[in-house]
Amino acid sequence: MNTQREQNVILCVDDEPTILISLVQELRKELGHEFLYETAQDSAEGLEIVDELVSEGLNVILILSDWLMPGLKGDEFLAIVHKKYPNIRSILITGHAEANVAEKLKQTGTFAILSKPWDPDELLSAVKSCCSKN
Repeated sequence: MNTQREQNVILCVDDEPTILISLVQELRKELGHEFLYETAQDSAEGLEIVDELVSEGLNVILILSDWLMPGLKGDEFLAIVHKKYPNIRSILITGHAEANVAEKLKQTGTFAILSKPWDPDELLSAVKSCCSKN
């Protein structure tokens, strides 16, 4: 087994539990157990989990985040993550986004912005592209 690959983590952040379940199921179906999958229901929990995983020596390779959540919005959350951990890649998944969000996200290094409901092929293509740059 490739132990380096087992330590790569994909974090999904969304305030809707059904979205988190769907994301993880879809990723696991396509990518299998190639990655560890973690979830958070808001930005604060997401930041806490990233810090914890990094302190445990795990490689958070990708964050898939909703935009509209309680507390920090997804673009603000990803900006904080990218400032602290510039090697973590991110994809924003949203049903609602303000016009200036795309520009902000380009500045933080977010790889893609996908609409809800997402197209499974588009999601998996973006995830694979992000994860292959490791």
